[in-house]
Amino acid sequence: MIELPPKKVSEPSKHCFGGDWTVDKLGRLHKYLAAYTKIMAKQHFDFAYIDAFAGTGYISKEQDDNSDNSLFLDLGLAEPQTFLSGSVKTALEIEPRFSKYVFIEKDAAHCNDLKATCNEHQQLLPRIDIVNEEANTFLQNLCDNFNWAKNRAVLFLDPYGMQVEWKTIESIARTKAIDMWLLFPLGMSINRMLIKDGKIPAAWVRKLDRFFGTHGWEQQFYGQQTNPTLFGEEISIVKTSNFEVIGKYFIGRLKTIFPCVAENPLTLRNSRNIPLFLLCFAAGNEKGGEIAKRIAEHILGK
Repeated sequence: MIELPPKKVSEPSKHCFGGDWTVDKLGRLHKYLAAYTKIMAKQHFDFAYIDAFAGTGYISKEQDDNSDNSLFLDLGLAEPQTFLSGSVKTALEIEPRFSKYVFIEKDAAHCNDLKATCNEHQQLLPRIDIVNEEANTFLQNLCDNFNWAKNRAVLFLDPYGMQVEWKTIESIARTKAIDMWLLFPLGMSINRMLIKDGKIPAAWVRKLDRFFGTHGWEQQFYGQQTNPTLFGEEISIVKTSNFEVIGKYFIGRLKTIFPCVAENPLTLRNSRNIPLFLLCFAAGNEKGGEIAKRIAEHILGK
Protein backbone atom coordinates (compact mmCIF):
# COMPACT_ATOMS: atom_id res chain seq x y z
CA MET A 1 0.00 0.00 0.00
CA ILE A 2 1.20 3.52 -0.73
CA GLU A 3 2.39 5.21 2.45
CA LEU A 4 2.65 8.99 2.35
CA PRO A 5 4.99 11.44 4.13
CA PRO A 6 3.67 13.95 6.71
CA LYS A 7 1.51 16.71 5.27
CA LYS A 8 2.64 20.34 4.97
CA VAL A 9 0.61 23.53 5.30
CA SER A 10 0.38 26.40 2.82
CA GLU A 11 -1.45 29.71 2.58
CA PRO A 12 -5.09 29.66 1.37
CA SER A 13 -6.34 31.03 -1.97
CA LYS A 14 -9.69 31.11 -3.75
CA HIS A 15 -11.67 28.94 -6.14
CA CYS A 16 -13.32 30.51 -9.12
CA PHE A 17 -14.95 29.20 -12.29
CA GLY A 18 -14.73 26.32 -14.69
CA GLY A 19 -16.86 25.70 -17.74
CA ASP A 20 -19.23 23.25 -19.37
CA TRP A 21 -16.23 21.52 -20.96
CA THR A 22 -15.56 20.08 -17.52
CA VAL A 23 -18.65 17.90 -17.93
CA ASP A 24 -17.09 16.21 -20.95
CA LYS A 25 -13.70 15.87 -19.26
CA LEU A 26 -15.09 14.26 -16.12
CA GLY A 27 -17.47 12.04 -18.04
CA ARG A 28 -14.60 10.48 -19.97
CA LEU A 29 -12.49 10.15 -16.84
CA HIS A 30 -15.40 8.35 -15.17
CA LYS A 31 -15.64 5.85 -18.02
CA TYR A 32 -11.94 5.05 -17.84
CA LEU A 33 -11.87 4.68 -14.06
CA ALA A 34 -14.88 2.37 -14.18
CA ALA A 35 -13.18 0.15 -16.76
CA TYR A 36 -9.85 0.30 -14.90
CA THR A 37 -11.18 -0.79 -11.52
CA LYS A 38 -13.14 -3.68 -13.02
CA ILE A 39 -9.94 -4.99 -14.61
CA MET A 40 -7.67 -4.34 -11.64
CA ALA A 41 -10.05 -5.86 -9.10
CA LYS A 42 -9.27 -9.22 -10.73
CA GLN A 43 -5.50 -8.70 -10.52
CA HIS A 44 -3.05 -9.20 -7.65
CA PHE A 45 -2.03 -5.52 -7.43
CA ASP A 46 -3.01 -2.78 -5.02
CA PHE A 47 -4.23 0.05 -7.22
CA ALA A 48 -4.55 3.73 -6.37
CA TYR A 49 -6.21 6.80 -7.78
CA ILE A 50 -3.90 9.82 -7.58
CA ASP A 51 -5.29 13.27 -8.29
CA ALA A 52 -2.82 16.15 -8.58
CA PHE A 53 -4.14 19.72 -8.29
CA ALA A 54 -7.19 18.07 -6.78
CA GLY A 55 -8.66 21.21 -5.27
CA THR A 56 -7.70 23.78 -7.90
CA GLY A 57 -9.48 22.71 -11.04
CA TYR A 58 -10.78 26.21 -11.57
CA ILE A 59 -8.77 29.35 -12.19
CA SER A 60 -8.97 32.33 -9.88
CA LYS A 61 -9.30 35.74 -11.53
CA GLU A 62 -7.46 37.31 -8.61
CA GLN A 63 -3.94 36.56 -9.88
CA ASP A 64 -0.93 38.82 -10.25
CA ASP A 65 0.30 39.79 -13.71
CA ASN A 66 3.38 37.57 -13.40
CA SER A 67 1.24 34.46 -13.08
CA ASP A 68 0.68 32.01 -15.93
CA ASN A 69 -3.01 32.76 -15.44
CA SER A 70 -2.73 36.32 -16.74
CA LEU A 71 -2.14 34.85 -20.20
CA PHE A 72 -5.57 33.41 -20.60
CA LEU A 73 -8.13 35.26 -18.50
CA ASP A 74 -9.81 36.40 -21.72
CA LEU A 75 -10.39 32.93 -23.13
CA GLY A 76 -13.97 32.73 -21.98
CA LEU A 77 -13.53 30.87 -18.69
CA ALA A 78 -16.27 32.78 -16.86
CA GLU A 79 -18.81 30.03 -17.50
CA PRO A 80 -21.06 28.32 -14.94
CA GLN A 81 -19.11 26.27 -12.41
CA THR A 82 -20.56 22.79 -12.77
CA PHE A 83 -18.17 20.90 -10.49
CA LEU A 84 -16.14 21.56 -7.38
CA SER A 85 -13.37 19.00 -6.99
CA GLY A 86 -15.26 17.10 -9.68
CA SER A 87 -12.57 14.53 -10.39
CA VAL A 88 -12.38 13.70 -6.69
CA LYS A 89 -16.11 13.03 -6.51
CA THR A 90 -15.90 11.00 -9.70
CA ALA A 91 -13.18 8.74 -8.33
CA LEU A 92 -14.85 8.24 -4.94
CA GLU A 93 -18.08 7.09 -6.59
CA ILE A 94 -16.45 4.47 -8.82
CA GLU A 95 -17.05 0.79 -8.06
CA PRO A 96 -15.18 -1.48 -7.56
CA ARG A 97 -13.28 0.78 -5.18
CA PHE A 98 -9.65 1.76 -5.44
CA SER A 99 -7.27 0.41 -2.81
CA LYS A 100 -6.03 3.93 -2.12
CA TYR A 101 -6.98 7.52 -2.97
CA VAL A 102 -4.33 10.24 -2.97
CA PHE A 103 -5.48 13.84 -3.44
CA ILE A 104 -2.70 16.42 -3.83
CA GLU A 105 -3.33 20.12 -3.29
CA LYS A 106 -0.87 22.79 -2.20
CA ASP A 107 -3.53 25.25 -1.00
CA ALA A 108 -4.59 24.66 2.60
CA ALA A 109 -8.08 26.13 2.13
CA HIS A 110 -8.72 23.89 -0.84
CA CYS A 111 -7.58 20.92 1.22
CA ASN A 112 -10.36 21.72 3.65
CA ASP A 113 -12.82 21.65 0.74
CA LEU A 114 -11.44 18.26 -0.24
CA LYS A 115 -11.88 16.96 3.30
CA ALA A 116 -15.53 18.01 3.22
CA THR A 117 -16.00 16.17 -0.07
CA CYS A 118 -14.28 13.05 1.25
CA ASN A 119 -16.34 13.10 4.46
CA GLU A 120 -19.36 12.30 2.30
CA HIS A 121 -17.77 8.87 1.82
CA GLN A 122 -17.12 7.80 5.41
CA GLN A 123 -16.49 4.17 4.51
CA LEU A 124 -13.58 5.20 2.28
CA LEU A 125 -11.82 7.56 4.70
CA PRO A 126 -9.23 4.94 5.82
CA ARG A 127 -8.15 4.69 2.18
CA ILE A 128 -7.90 8.45 1.54
CA ASP A 129 -4.85 10.70 1.92
CA ILE A 130 -5.11 14.44 1.29
CA VAL A 131 -1.62 15.77 0.65
CA ASN A 132 -1.01 19.47 1.25
CA GLU A 133 2.10 19.84 -0.94
CA GLU A 134 3.25 21.16 -4.29
CA ALA A 135 2.31 18.53 -6.84
CA ASN A 136 5.57 18.29 -8.80
CA THR A 137 7.68 17.85 -5.67
CA PHE A 138 5.39 15.25 -4.16
CA LEU A 139 4.90 13.26 -7.37
CA GLN A 140 8.60 13.13 -8.22
CA ASN A 141 9.36 11.86 -4.74
CA LEU A 142 6.54 9.31 -4.79
CA CYS A 143 7.30 8.02 -8.28
CA ASP A 144 11.07 7.77 -7.82
CA ASN A 145 11.17 6.33 -4.30
CA PHE A 146 8.15 4.04 -4.00
CA ASN A 147 8.29 0.32 -4.82
CA TRP A 148 5.87 -0.06 -7.69
CA ALA A 149 6.42 -3.78 -8.26
CA LYS A 150 3.10 -4.77 -6.65
CA ASN A 151 1.27 -1.48 -7.06
CA ARG A 152 -0.51 0.27 -9.93
CA ALA A 153 -2.22 3.64 -10.22
CA VAL A 154 -4.24 5.99 -12.37
CA LEU A 155 -2.97 9.56 -12.15
CA PHE A 156 -5.05 12.56 -13.16
CA LEU A 157 -3.03 15.73 -13.80
CA ASP A 158 -5.53 18.57 -14.09
CA PRO A 159 -3.67 21.89 -13.77
CA TYR A 160 -5.13 25.16 -15.03
CA GLY A 161 -1.87 26.18 -16.68
CA MET A 162 1.72 25.02 -17.06
CA GLN A 163 2.30 23.84 -13.50
CA VAL A 164 3.30 20.31 -14.52
CA GLU A 165 7.04 19.97 -15.17
CA TRP A 166 8.50 17.57 -17.72
CA LYS A 167 10.68 16.15 -14.93
CA THR A 168 7.48 15.07 -13.21
CA ILE A 169 6.15 13.38 -16.34
CA GLU A 170 9.48 11.56 -16.71
CA SER A 171 9.22 10.30 -13.12
CA ILE A 172 5.70 9.05 -13.81
CA ALA A 173 6.86 7.17 -16.91
CA ARG A 174 9.77 5.57 -15.04
CA THR A 175 7.42 3.81 -12.62
CA LYS A 176 6.13 1.62 -15.47
CA ALA A 177 3.04 1.28 -13.29
CA ILE A 178 0.96 4.42 -13.79
CA ASP A 179 -1.74 5.25 -16.33
CA MET A 180 -1.65 9.03 -16.76
CA TRP A 181 -4.45 11.36 -17.83
CA LEU A 182 -3.19 14.89 -18.42
CA LEU A 183 -4.80 18.15 -19.44
CA PHE A 184 -2.29 19.76 -21.79
CA PRO A 185 -2.86 23.57 -21.71
CA LEU A 186 -3.03 23.98 -25.48
CA GLY A 187 -4.86 27.29 -25.69
CA MET A 188 -4.76 28.13 -22.02
CA SER A 189 -1.04 28.85 -21.98
CA ILE A 190 1.14 27.28 -24.67
CA ASN A 191 -0.30 28.88 -27.79
CA ARG A 192 -0.50 32.24 -26.05
CA MET A 193 3.18 32.15 -25.12
CA LEU A 194 4.22 31.38 -28.68
CA ILE A 195 4.27 35.00 -29.86
CA LYS A 196 3.96 35.39 -33.63
CA ASP A 197 7.27 37.23 -34.14
CA GLY A 198 9.19 34.79 -31.96
CA LYS A 199 10.27 37.48 -29.50
CA ILE A 200 9.27 35.49 -26.45
CA PRO A 201 10.22 36.93 -23.05
CA ALA A 202 13.04 35.03 -21.36
CA ALA A 203 10.81 34.03 -18.43
CA TRP A 204 8.33 32.44 -20.83
CA VAL A 205 11.11 30.61 -22.67
CA ARG A 206 12.19 29.08 -19.37
CA LYS A 207 8.61 28.02 -18.64
CA LEU A 208 8.28 26.40 -22.06
CA ASP A 209 11.64 24.64 -21.68
CA ARG A 210 10.63 23.34 -18.26
CA PHE A 211 7.24 22.20 -19.52
CA PHE A 212 8.47 20.42 -22.67
CA GLY A 213 11.73 19.26 -21.12
CA THR A 214 13.71 20.64 -24.07
CA HIS A 215 14.25 23.80 -26.10
CA GLY A 216 13.50 21.82 -29.25
CA TRP A 217 9.99 23.30 -29.36
CA GLU A 218 11.41 26.49 -30.89
CA GLN A 219 12.54 24.72 -34.05
CA GLN A 220 9.19 22.97 -34.30
CA PHE A 221 7.03 26.04 -33.84
CA TYR A 222 9.03 28.74 -35.66
CA GLY A 223 10.66 29.21 -39.03
CA GLN A 224 12.44 31.82 -41.11
CA GLN A 225 10.64 34.13 -43.49
CA THR A 226 12.30 36.23 -46.22
CA ASN A 227 10.79 39.66 -46.83
CA PRO A 228 11.81 42.06 -49.64
CA THR A 229 12.75 45.57 -48.48
CA LEU A 230 14.20 48.71 -50.09
CA PHE A 231 17.62 47.53 -48.97
CA GLY A 232 17.32 43.94 -50.10
CA GLU A 233 15.90 40.85 -48.50
CA GLU A 234 15.34 40.67 -44.76
CA ILE A 235 15.05 37.41 -42.84
CA SER A 236 12.71 37.30 -39.88
CA ILE A 237 11.50 34.63 -37.46
CA VAL A 238 7.80 33.81 -37.63
CA LYS A 239 5.44 31.42 -35.89
CA THR A 240 4.61 28.48 -38.15
CA SER A 241 2.61 26.39 -35.69
CA ASN A 242 -1.09 26.09 -34.98
CA PHE A 243 -3.11 24.17 -32.40
CA GLU A 244 -2.73 20.92 -34.34
CA VAL A 245 1.05 21.23 -34.69
CA ILE A 246 1.48 22.05 -31.00
CA GLY A 247 -0.66 19.10 -29.94
CA LYS A 248 1.15 16.64 -32.19
CA TYR A 249 4.49 17.84 -30.87
CA PHE A 250 3.46 17.18 -27.28
CA ILE A 251 2.11 13.73 -28.10
CA GLY A 252 5.45 13.03 -29.77
CA ARG A 253 7.25 14.09 -26.62
CA LEU A 254 5.14 11.70 -24.54
CA LYS A 255 6.04 8.87 -26.91
CA THR A 256 9.72 9.36 -26.13
CA ILE A 257 9.17 8.19 -22.54
CA PHE A 258 5.91 6.19 -22.45
CA PRO A 259 5.47 2.87 -24.28
CA CYS A 260 1.77 3.51 -24.95
CA VAL A 261 0.27 6.91 -25.79
CA ALA A 262 -3.25 7.59 -27.09
CA GLU A 263 -3.12 8.90 -30.65
CA ASN A 264 -6.37 10.86 -30.43
CA PRO A 265 -6.20 13.38 -27.58
CA LEU A 266 -9.47 15.21 -27.11
CA THR A 267 -9.66 18.97 -27.68
CA LEU A 268 -11.69 20.62 -24.93
CA ARG A 269 -13.21 23.96 -25.97
CA ASN A 270 -15.07 26.69 -24.17
CA SER A 271 -18.48 28.07 -25.19
CA ARG A 272 -16.79 30.33 -27.78
CA ASN A 273 -15.21 27.26 -29.41
CA ILE A 274 -11.73 28.30 -28.32
CA PRO A 275 -9.43 25.31 -27.66
CA LEU A 276 -8.43 25.28 -24.00
CA PHE A 277 -6.88 21.87 -23.36
CA LEU A 278 -6.00 18.55 -24.90
CA LEU A 279 -7.08 15.62 -22.77
CA CYS A 280 -4.14 13.23 -23.20
CA PHE A 281 -3.49 9.66 -22.09
CA ALA A 282 -0.28 7.67 -21.64
CA ALA A 283 0.38 4.29 -20.00
CA GLY A 284 3.71 3.37 -18.47
CA ASN A 285 3.42 -0.40 -18.28
CA GLU A 286 4.47 -2.19 -21.45
CA LYS A 287 2.48 -5.36 -20.71
CA GLY A 288 -0.86 -3.80 -19.83
CA GLY A 289 -0.37 -0.51 -21.60
CA GLU A 290 -1.73 -1.56 -24.98
CA ILE A 291 -5.07 -2.59 -23.49
CA ALA A 292 -5.19 0.63 -21.48
CA LYS A 293 -4.39 2.63 -24.60
CA ARG A 294 -7.18 0.97 -26.60
CA ILE A 295 -9.70 1.67 -23.86
CA ALA A 296 -8.57 5.29 -23.58
CA GLU A 297 -8.63 5.84 -27.36
CA HIS A 298 -12.16 4.44 -27.49
CA ILE A 299 -13.27 6.80 -24.74
CA LEU A 300 -11.50 9.79 -26.28
CA GLY A 301 -12.96 9.05 -29.69
CA LYS A 302 -16.56 9.14 -28.58
